[in-house]
Amino acid sequence: MITMPQFTVLQPENVSQAVDFLAKHKDLRVLAGGSDLVVNLRNRLFTPEYVLDIKGIKDLHGIKQTEQVVSIGALTSLTEVSKNKLVQEHYPVLAMAAHVVAGPNIRNMGTIGGNICLDTRCYWYNQSFFWRKSCNFCLKKDGDICHVAPGGKYCWAAYSGDTAPALLTLDASIKIASPKGERIVALKGFFVMDGIKKYNLDSNEIITEVLIPKTSAGCQGTYKKLRIRDSVDYPLAGVAITGKVNKEGVCQAVSVALTAVNPAPVLVPEITDLLVGKKLDDELVEKSVELARKTAKPMKTTLSTMPYRRHMVGVFVKQGLMEVLK
Repeated sequence: MITMPQFTVLQPENVSQAVDFLAKHKDLRVLAGGSDLVVNLRNRLFTPEYVLDIKGIKDLHGIKQTEQVVSIGALTSLTEVSKNKLVQEHYPVLAMAAHVVAGPNIRNMGTIGGNICLDTRCYWYNQSFFWRKSCNFCLKKDGDICHVAPGGKYCWAAYSGDTAPALLTLDASIKIASPKGERIVALKGFFVMDGIKKYNLDSNEIITEVLIPKTSAGCQGTYKKLRIRDSVDYPLAGVAITGKVNKEGVCQAVSVALTAVNPAPVLVPEITDLLVGKKLDDELVEKSVELARKTAKPMKTTLSTMPYRRHMVGVFVKQGLMEVLK
């Protein structure tokens, strides 16, 4: 039986109190839904002195709108995001992505903020302490060897969140709270192409809101996901696409983002440059497929092969563009 490490639970009642705890305690991990963190705690990937349980902060729950943005509280469950009428009608790509995260139980527990801040994943990392010790650990945790790229000093652990690529295509931002105050960061500038660092979030900061501009509303959207077991698994590759065409079928806007094939979710702006102002045809689709495959850089971080994952990125881009822009 794999037990939990010893730690002290802190339960703030509001964001201000949470920020105070973050400033006071350095060896701390934030608990939202817990679907990712609890497993990592059991595997001794994290052994913090404190766990900050923020589920009780009411201000971080719910979906609301202003004149400029739709605001989603960081603790809003993935189930609520996927079933919200406003999201379904105006941002269908996000509703689709949230709906295919794991299974119903995980979606009920998991939060939008937690899904954005997922730890990167790798076959050599997401194992028990005993398993990792038998392999002399790895560069990401306790070791100095990258089993994926031997001889290198770069971590290729893959980012495997579903909602982040959807939010990237919607030009979303996030609001972050810290002892210094609040700041808003464009999601495309939040992630770092490094399996260890992962994103630009300091240890004394938490995400409080996801902000989607209303200018991104009204686009068609789709999210395609490759996984071994449809009921529970993280993506082995994922593609989010939003776009719209005019009455003549000319592309007015399109955005494509990939997940699970790089250490961070990534946009493919070259596809936007290629397609906007044109009517979609077979040649443009094939060029878009090649651009996406060049952007995808899957490594041996899962039991699925690298060529297959890259191939499926192209398949999903082709399917998605035909759905969104035809």
